Amino acid sequence: MAAEGKPLCEDMYYKYEQLYSRPFITPGSEIPENLLNLSHSFGYDCRRRANLRLLDERTLTFIAGQMVILLDISTKQQKYIRSCSGCGIGSIGVHPSHKYFVVAEKGKKPILIIYEYPSLKAHRILRDGTEYAFNSVNFNSDGSLLASLGSAPDYMLTLWNWGQEEVMLRCRAISQEVYRVTFSPYNPGLLTSSGSGHIKFWRIASTFTGLKLEGLIGHFGKMAATDIEGYIELPDGKVVSGSNWGNLLLWDGNCIKVELCRKGGQCCHTGVAQPFALEDGQLMTLGSDGMIRGWDYERICNAESSSESSKFEMEPMNEMIVGRHVCLSSIVKSSLPDSTVWFAQDSNGAIWKLDLSFTYSTPDPECLISFHAGPIKGLDVSKKSHLMATTAKDRTVRIFDFLAKTELISSRFNQGGTALHWAPPSVNYSGGLLVTGFEDGVVRLLELFDSTGLHNNKGDTRIRLKQAFKPHNGPVTSIAYERDGKILATGSSDCTVFFFTVGEKYEPVGFVQVPEKVQILQWSPHSHHESSLLIMCQSGHVVEVPCPDNNTLKTTKSYQLLELPRRSFCFKSIKSRIKREEEIARRQAFKVKQQQEHQEHQVPEEEKIDEELPPMVVPNPRSPLHCGFYSEPGQFWLSMGGFDSGFLYHCKFSERQDEGPDQRHDEPFDFLTVPNADDDPICTITFNSNRQLMLCGMHSGSIRVFPLDPNNHTLTSMQAYWDLSVHDSNYGQLRHICCSYDDQFVLTAGDDGNIFSFNLFPHEKLQKGLSRNRAMVPSPRDGLENEDLAQDIDDPAVDSIEMVRQKLEKAHLSQEAEKKKSEKRKRLAEIQNMFNKLLRDNNDLPEHSRLTFAELQLNECFEEEAKREKTRKIREVQKQMSWEEQYSQISLKKLQEWFNGYSEFDKVTVFAIRNDHRVSTYHVPALSLVQIPQQNGYSSTSNIEAAPDERRKSRDQTLKDNSETDEEDLPQVLVTRSSLVKLADRQIERLKKAAEKAEQARAKIEKRKQEWDNLYKEKPKKNCEDPDDVQAICEAKEKIGDLKLKTDKNFTVPKHLRMNPDKKKAEMTELEANIREKQIEINREVVALRDSKLILLSKLRAETKQFEKVQSLLPSHLQRHPPPIPTIHPEEIPDKRLRCTRDILARYRVLREQRLQWTDIREQAEGINLLTHLENEMEGMDEEDDMSVLSAAGEEEELKGEEAAELSKEMESKLVFMQDLLLEKMESMVQKFDREHLTCLQKVQMLDWKLKLGNLRQLTLYQELLLLKEVDKSEEIMEEKLETRVKEEKKLMYKLEECQEQLDLKYQDITKLQEKEKAVRKAFQASLGEDKKFEEYLTKVFKRKIKRTKEQQPGEEEEDEEDFDDYENWDDDDDWETMEGEDAVEECPPGCDPKLFEHVLRLRERRLDLEDLLIEERKNVDVLEKERDSLAKKLKSVKIYRKAAEDDLEQVNREKQQKINQLDVVVPLRLHQIEFDIRGQVPLDLSLALILNKTELKRLQERVKQLEIDKNQQTDIYNQARQQHIRLIQERKDKNTEIQMRQKNCNQLMMRRFGREVDLEVLQTLSGNRTVEELKQEILLQEAAHAKEIKQWDIKVEKARGVLMEMTRSNTERLLCLNSLFEQKKELEQKLDARQKKIGKQLQDCSRRDDRKEILDLQELVRRQSQQMEILSREISLLSHKGGNMLPTTQTKLPPLAPLLNPTIKYLRKPGKPNFRSSDRKAYNQM
Repeated sequence: MAAEGKPLCEDMYYKYEQLYSRPFITPGSEIPENLLNLSHSFGYDCRRRANLRLLDERTLTFIAGQMVILLDISTKQQKYIRSCSGCGIGSIGVHPSHKYFVVAEKGKKPILIIYEYPSLKAHRILRDGTEYAFNSVNFNSDGSLLASLGSAPDYMLTLWNWGQEEVMLRCRAISQEVYRVTFSPYNPGLLTSSGSGHIKFWRIASTFTGLKLEGLIGHFGKMAATDIEGYIELPDGKVVSGSNWGNLLLWDGNCIKVELCRKGGQCCHTGVAQPFALEDGQLMTLGSDGMIRGWDYERICNAESSSESSKFEMEPMNEMIVGRHVCLSSIVKSSLPDSTVWFAQDSNGAIWKLDLSFTYSTPDPECLISFHAGPIKGLDVSKKSHLMATTAKDRTVRIFDFLAKTELISSRFNQGGTALHWAPPSVNYSGGLLVTGFEDGVVRLLELFDSTGLHNNKGDTRIRLKQAFKPHNGPVTSIAYERDGKILATGSSDCTVFFFTVGEKYEPVGFVQVPEKVQILQWSPHSHHESSLLIMCQSGHVVEVPCPDNNTLKTTKSYQLLELPRRSFCFKSIKSRIKREEEIARRQAFKVKQQQEHQEHQVPEEEKIDEELPPMVVPNPRSPLHCGFYSEPGQFWLSMGGFDSGFLYHCKFSERQDEGPDQRHDEPFDFLTVPNADDDPICTITFNSNRQLMLCGMHSGSIRVFPLDPNNHTLTSMQAYWDLSVHDSNYGQLRHICCSYDDQFVLTAGDDGNIFSFNLFPHEKLQKGLSRNRAMVPSPRDGLENEDLAQDIDDPAVDSIEMVRQKLEKAHLSQEAEKKKSEKRKRLAEIQNMFNKLLRDNNDLPEHSRLTFAELQLNECFEEEAKREKTRKIREVQKQMSWEEQYSQISLKKLQEWFNGYSEFDKVTVFAIRNDHRVSTYHVPALSLVQIPQQNGYSSTSNIEAAPDERRKSRDQTLKDNSETDEEDLPQVLVTRSSLVKLADRQIERLKKAAEKAEQARAKIEKRKQEWDNLYKEKPKKNCEDPDDVQAICEAKEKIGDLKLKTDKNFTVPKHLRMNPDKKKAEMTELEANIREKQIEINREVVALRDSKLILLSKLRAETKQFEKVQSLLPSHLQRHPPPIPTIHPEEIPDKRLRCTRDILARYRVLREQRLQWTDIREQAEGINLLTHLENEMEGMDEEDDMSVLSAAGEEEELKGEEAAELSKEMESKLVFMQDLLLEKMESMVQKFDREHLTCLQKVQMLDWKLKLGNLRQLTLYQELLLLKEVDKSEEIMEEKLETRVKEEKKLMYKLEECQEQLDLKYQDITKLQEKEKAVRKAFQASLGEDKKFEEYLTKVFKRKIKRTKEQQPGEEEEDEEDFDDYENWDDDDDWETMEGEDAVEECPPGCDPKLFEHVLRLRERRLDLEDLLIEERKNVDVLEKERDSLAKKLKSVKIYRKAAEDDLEQVNREKQQKINQLDVVVPLRLHQIEFDIRGQVPLDLSLALILNKTELKRLQERVKQLEIDKNQQTDIYNQARQQHIRLIQERKDKNTEIQMRQKNCNQLMMRRFGREVDLEVLQTLSGNRTVEELKQEILLQEAAHAKEIKQWDIKVEKARGVLMEMTRSNTERLLCLNSLFEQKKELEQKLDARQKKIGKQLQDCSRRDDRKEILDLQELVRRQSQQMEILSREISLLSHKGGNMLPTTQTKLPPLAPLLNPTIKYLRKPGKPNFRSSDRKAYNQM
């Protein structure tokens, strides 16, 4: 970065050699740095956004893995700039002048490097632009500024003054992926950025604090949000952007003004559309459909949407079709002025040159160069030449000459390639045979040859299809030739491996089935005795099969080789065990080291809580298998990904192959650690020809080379390595790596579409070793021209080899069966004809010669033999069909239980009367009760929770006891008074009134204190929160939930919504009960409808009888036809259908007897069921009864007709009215029933719909129950572990609380002891009395520490030494010399009261006892504090473990929720309910849609409104509370100020009144004290006596003061003399210093003898002067102490004289000692 105020020079450059990333080499190894050197790049990352830039008219640049490639268009020569970070390159940009270009790196804190072109020098470096990678960089129109846009997680937009390496502005762009950022070409202060589902408009605003970036997000309005890949700014400030569906969006401000489309609502482009330029009044756009179109700019600017639609329709002015299968993603213009040439990036793997002049002479689009599009799926090299073959899913197979660095030929097929293998010389000696596998399971044999020498050829390289066959139904994943070239094996994702014999035409041998998708196939090397195939599957299964022999293996019905022996291995993870063992070893080593250190320093070891070891983890799903290879027979190495990455695992097949994988416990028996590969597994491994180098392709896109010992199969020599980042570190996994046949080149291919060739030696050495500059292409084989082209397989749905064989086998079996059937029929026909002929011949014979029918029957022995044979065959069939028979019996039993045992309702079907509608009851099974065990709380927890209450009770009791025991009698003050003074009566009365007044004041003060205490109790603490607010927050936290979708990976399942099998069973039971309840309810309605129909029929019959009576009185011409009486169907009364009467049983008996009498054979053969015959007869009897009833009714009608003729006409009208009335009544009753029937039918149909949903819900719940049962065991383990941790945490918390409570008690005890000690000292001070005559002596006695006898335990020794240093108040005065030592005798001094002396001794004993108790209590406190600290550490570790357990349980619940989310749930929707549409229509894939109930949606919308209202209310409340808070704070300040002022005034008044500050409460509670009054009276008397004595002492003081003045005058004179001596000494020192300096200059000229003599003289002089000074100082000291004790006692001592400024002289505290320290004297003497 530029220094502040110092601009960078224009000619400043960085050294590229110090910037670019180099390979990593293991320190200490001898691997050369230039082991691999880049030769050429054959790929192009065409799927990367904006990966094409133009430097000049002939140089293109783009990103390829870890490099920026500069491609010369004409010569196809390449230049390379390597990444500096080693993590890849994010984006590139070109300066408008084309003199510079910027390379944006990837990695941690990536940098921006500006290179100068064409010198390619690093001109500027910009740092700290983003966190991990740059997505886009762009210069402004004049090139002075650079904009960079970072990727996740910061998405930082930065504007650079790149010339000075300074950041101008920066701002977070948005919180989602951003694709592009550009400056406006018309307004330098505007920028635009776009990305995933957004576009944002920026401007550089000038604010009060400086420049600032302001962004405005674009609003899509009613239009669906879209990813915006491209846009263009217009001169008027509008912006035109593309969309995912192909239309253009015109933005005005931050809103869409109009959507541009073609006429008829057609899209502007098919697929993604991007505007890219404004040329000649045309807006140019490109699309993923391969089209470039020009639109009228004026019409776009003036476009307005109609009132009906927001779209504006228009047609393009010009368009160009670039080509078929073209997907344009970006385009750059030529740097020449007025040029119409553009270069376009094709996402399908090409770079195009386009002329967009749109004239008649415009040339066609030119494809400059083509590449593979997308990940490279197959790569292999020729075993005889420098040729390389690749294939990818872009449906092409390409051949490269990596020696000449050119592509020879490319061939396109109908499906994408997935695997490729170059046939070895043992198969094709010329080395021109390729075997390629494709997505549809087809394998093609391709011949590569040079067409030189063939008829009508151009001498170029060609590819010819030799054979095509389809062995698989899925993509081919691996191809391998047997080591002798006799067998070809192909593996596929359909879990099969197919074998073919190698020859002129490959013939299928058979296939084997493997457990999983095939990843790699590898044949055993020649060092193994037997040829076997190692099949490695994607999820860790490994299968070994021997090479199949076509002569011994015979497959007839199928190609599956069931008899082929195999060995299996299922990888089991051991990484967690490895990590745990490493951690144990590390801890053990650390522990040993610590023990050694403690032993050396003799430090006691501290108890530490061992941290929990790393858990044993079994990855689910299993880790993927990337690659592997043989080591020894039966042993192999595997490289795993995912959780198990970071190691190479040495495995072998188990000898117990008859057991399953779970019983075998297949685990690696050895492993090797791969350095720095925990998150970067090895994806592919290959060796050079002599196995001295192992080349590994890493997941991060880097090449890693390990030097090896070729004879060491255990890979113990795999220590040092060489590592170089090549492909993109994010998505460029290196899948393929190969060495050339001569080990001089290394070829790599990755998922980023790049292909690189490297020289294994330095370029100069390689050129010397190569004899040619081009690879040799094989010649065509003889007779190739005359052969017909092989038939290709174009249809991807064609049958595979196995399917064809199965169909042929099935057809053959059908033909054989038909043939046998025809032969049997023919033979039966012949036998039948022979028998008929015999019958006819027998009938033609005379009657006596005829054979009887019995004689024509077979012999009994034959019949018995046939029966035995029949029985034997039946038994065989029964044996074969036993399983199906049992299955059918169980099914029948279930059906019977369903329809008979578990049904609570018989099926009742009620028919309507006037239509064909019918409604039936439901089959209601009995409810299956699911007992859910109730989870009872643990008693231990309740006991633990109850422990604190008991402990609090005991603590309170202890405090109470202590308070009682602490009320001890304090030492009484011993008061001795010489005499008592009697008070007058007036004084006594005044004392009584003062006592009463003090008592009243004391009561008032106590009352006020109580009120203050109550008020302070109500006052909340400083950090206290309102309980209502706390409760509301808790309720909100419980109810707010996790608002993320359940499909989110980070969704946290709330505790009340977590499911287990018991809850799910309860939910299923509840749903089943609800379904059953609804069914029963409808069944009751149907049965009630049936009963109403029966009642209706009875009413209709009654009305019919009345109607018949009326008709019997009417003449026949007035009679109307009666309505048909509805009948009751058997389905309506199923309970009566099987009722048997005596007549039915009697008839059944008759029919049974008749059947027994039938003897006709034909009738026996065609006999009918008795029950069927009986039912038919009963129906016939019913019909006869009906006919008889009808005939009787006819006769009655005839009789009634005769009677009716005699009626009068008056009665006729009345009867006709009654007849009509009855008909209407009957019709209304029938219609009412039909309406009720229709209502019931509608309810049943609605319930049917709901029941279907309920059944689907039951199915979903059952699937969820199965999933929950799978994870229930692990969840229970996690819950038990968490519960254990919680219990342990609670116990530790209780112990810690108990310890803290004990500490508090101890602290209280210490405080009480200290208070007692203070009380003892106060009692001592009080006992001294007022005169304090012996205060000094008694104080020393009181404070002295004496030797005290203690009760000793047996075995303890007496302590003879006492510590006298613990007392701070110990006096060292000379007057106490007689009391020093242990033998000093303590006696009551003369004149002291013996009682007072004894009292002081008792107080001393009491003080010493209290001090012993304090020491003991402090020791106990120390022990408790240590215990508390250890418990706190344990509690902290337990909380960590509990948190880890909670996280594990949460992870299990999250995984459980994710598994439940994967279940499919059926939700019926109508089309109008679906609002998820793309391009105006509902897409086929609705996996991204979210189904939401309309009621729930309305509730959420209302909830949003309600929350908005609540938010506003809370905001208002908050503002009011804030204002009130501010007001209260101000009031508090005012009150505090007022209190301070009043306190100040009060203090001033107390100082005026009392002369000091006093306690007003004490003052108010003062009462009259008789003793005080007596003392006052005594003081008055003593004051008079003392006044006389003071006068006498004043006289003595005056005399002593005169003497002192004389002595002071004498001492002053001596001090003046001393001062003069000091000045002389100072002058001598200065002279001495000056002479020493002069002597130093003359040391070389003068002799040492003279110097030494002068020095000795000076030292002697100084010594004499010091002696004189010492003598004077002694005299001064003696004079100062002389007569000191003569001063009167009332005269204070004068302060000592201040020491002189000379640092060498210092006064001592005692007389008679020298004023020099020893060190000062030595220093002075050395002078």
